[in-house]
Amino acid sequence: MKYLDYELRGDVALIGLNRPDKRNAISDAFIEELDTVITRANGEAKAGVIYGHGPHFCAGLDLAEHVQKTAFEGVHGSRRWHEVFGRIERGKLPWFSALHGAVVGGGLELASSTHVRVADATAFFALPEGQRGIYVGGGASVRTARLMGQARMTDLMLTGRSVDADTAERWNIVQYVVLEGEALEKAVELAGRAASNAEFSNYAIIQALPRIQDMSADDGLFVESFIASFAATTPEAEARLQAFLQKKVGKVGRPDEKK
Repeated sequence: MKYLDYELRGDVALIGLNRPDKRNAISDAFIEELDTVITRANGEAKAGVIYGHGPHFCAGLDLAEHVQKTAFEGVHGSRRWHEVFGRIERGKLPWFSALHGAVVGGGLELASSTHVRVADATAFFALPEGQRGIYVGGGASVRTARLMGQARMTDLMLTGRSVDADTAERWNIVQYVVLEGEALEKAVELAGRAASNAEFSNYAIIQALPRIQDMSADDGLFVESFIASFAATTPEAEARLQAFLQKKVGKVGRPDEKK
């Protein structure tokens, strides 16, 4: 692979964005490699982590390649990003991203397709497409806007401002903020926890929750009942519930309790 590397660490697949000389900018070939390693992870792992090599996670679209495209080629390129990022967001595995440095434009769109985002203190977030004379094309209108809200996304796109990791956490762009250099370690830890969950539970969480968000409240509650009932009848669920009832596993404790 030219732009990415892949490692299997236990049940967790690690995908490293490895184009640091271009701040891990996303090209067409980059997207195709990402599609290939997602397929590999789906066959080998129970959870995944995406991170960036070098000083940045990803600074977005490869503009040098983009300016050479016709409008029609641009549409097809955008739809391919949607397809591949959709395999992360609504695929087989729970995905975590470890973010540092620039998480900008397409980099933020890629991060938005993961289910849990961990940023270190160096991370900064922006959608500078308005200043480049273009528009987001990798899913930000849907995924990123739903995370931070339409008003905040409008602000970023109109003004070109960037926000730091603490602001990103307040805005719901990321769920965790850690010290510089610790994002990957934390993301792998969290992915390991998710990998230990019942496979059907993980699948239901990443598949059902976003769809229920698109439904009316009444429809969402109806779907929830069926998923909950079916999940409880799987052999893995029965074994885990019996283990809990027999006190073979601990109860949920306070967040300040040592495990």
